[in-house]
Amino acid sequence: MIAVAEQKMGGFSVEVELANNDDLIRATYGLILPEQVRRARNRGVIDTGTTRLVLPALVAQQLGLETAGASTVRYADGRTAERTIVKGVHLTYGGRESVFTAIMEIDRESALIGAIVREDLDFLVDYIGQRLVPRDPKQIVSEL
Repeated sequence: MIAVAEQKMGGFSVEVELANNDDLIRATYGLILPEQVRRARNRGVIDTGTTRLVLPALVAQQLGLETAGASTVRYADGRTAERTIVKGVHLTYGGRESVFTAIMEIDRESALIGAIVREDLDFLVDYIGQRLVPRDPKQIVSEL
């Protein structure tokens, strides 16, 4: 079960760049033109109670993301629901990028940036400054 918190007072958001990773690969190999890569910019709410990346369904559809199964999600108020997982989400923020799976939410307008994204890109949450801060500005540091 995946925990998904709803936006709380005092949270903040950042703008993230999203793309279909399969399109990016095809463009790298010259199979499609770079301008054919499906991309989107979306507001991403930083929520320390959220585990995964959560995308609005309209954004996932715009990017043409493939489904990768389903997951039970548990909301902050205790409700549970079955949600679709999509794969191949290329996310870029703050000069860092990686590829993720995401939970698709039908009624969302903004993304939720969960712990997995923040950990993978090695960002710390600065609530006072209302921003994500790289732990090391020069490089991603991985704990082993």
